[in-house]
Amino acid sequence: MNINVLWLAICQGLMLSSTSLTMATSALVGFSLAPSASMATLPVGVTYLFMMLTMIPASLLMQKWGRRVGFTLGGTVGIVGGIVSAVAIYHQSFVLFMFGSGLFGIANGFGQFYRFAAAEIVPPENKSKAISWVLAGGLAAAFVGPNVASWTKELLPNATFSASYACIALFSLGVVVVQQFLKVPLPTLSETSGTVRPLLTILTRPIFVVAALSAMIAYGTMNLLMTATPLAMDHHGMPFSDTATVIQWHLVGMFAPSFFTGSLIARFGVLKVMFVGALTLLCCAILSLFGSEYAHFFAALLLLGVGWNFLFVGATTLLTEAYLPAEKGLVQGINDFLVFSATAFTALSSGYLHHVLGWEKLNTYTMPVVIVAIGLILILALIRKREERQFPTTAT
Repeated sequence: MNINVLWLAICQGLMLSSTSLTMATSALVGFSLAPSASMATLPVGVTYLFMMLTMIPASLLMQKWGRRVGFTLGGTVGIVGGIVSAVAIYHQSFVLFMFGSGLFGIANGFGQFYRFAAAEIVPPENKSKAISWVLAGGLAAAFVGPNVASWTKELLPNATFSASYACIALFSLGVVVVQQFLKVPLPTLSETSGTVRPLLTILTRPIFVVAALSAMIAYGTMNLLMTATPLAMDHHGMPFSDTATVIQWHLVGMFAPSFFTGSLIARFGVLKVMFVGALTLLCCAILSLFGSEYAHFFAALLLLGVGWNFLFVGATTLLTEAYLPAEKGLVQGINDFLVFSATAFTALSSGYLHHVLGWEKLNTYTMPVVIVAIGLILILALIRKREERQFPTTAT
């Protein structure tokens, strides 16, 4: 493995250790601090809102100044966000906790580009494997984040999870340190001043539409159900230790397949892997309708993770075919802006939707959205087959 892909995978693991910790705890912290139960997931929504707003500026900044500058800046903001969140919980301030969540969102906004950086430092034929290996770094997060939350939950008296959020600052410090070893080439002349097509031309191509919408559906569906899971399990009287285990194995489902997703894409093609991912998300929603016992949550969240991995890794790989070098920063930024717009919306609304609809209906309403992704993938597959017959050398 390219050593720089390894450094990026470590950074991914550190960032997602923070993410898994917040996913397991944020709704519960929000529930304890918020003036209304329906606002419990608002801090998670703020995280994704700020992540979304960071995407395009972060991508353009890194296209001009390089990946390492951007990733170091993101890690520094993450340190501040962890400290602010810990202080907010200690002083029982919901507003300050939302501010800390927003800072964490900015840090994550920069960190989302680890996967694109990996694709840029390997030969084209290894792009899907590099993306996959970086996302595999999140496998450590499946065990680190929820367990750190459990171990540090009551470390500070009368400030449940305050010490847990202080650990986010330590994870982010690790990102800053690792960046000093990362060697990613500075932007080339073709990237800074090469040919750029009209933006509308890029954004209306079928390949971009399917890549972006599939990634939006993958992340939006996954985040909606994952964010609501702690509330649903708490509603059914399950202890936090059970919730932490379910989230942990959900994250295993998200990142463990990354060790072979890239190879599956290379062997069977990106669209087939995306199709299987979307079908797996659909199976997750269907399984959740059969009951609300611990086993149902465990199995459904594991399927949710695997489905997300196949669909999201595939969509990211597909997107790398949609732009020229000089278009990279803007197109990647717009893609992730769209993806995390959907993620922010689902995070902001999941607490309210769970409060109003309940767990079963929440899963039911995700099904039509996932079916849209399946339809889009099939349409692009048909378009590609038709173009291969008519224009063998033309890309979609």
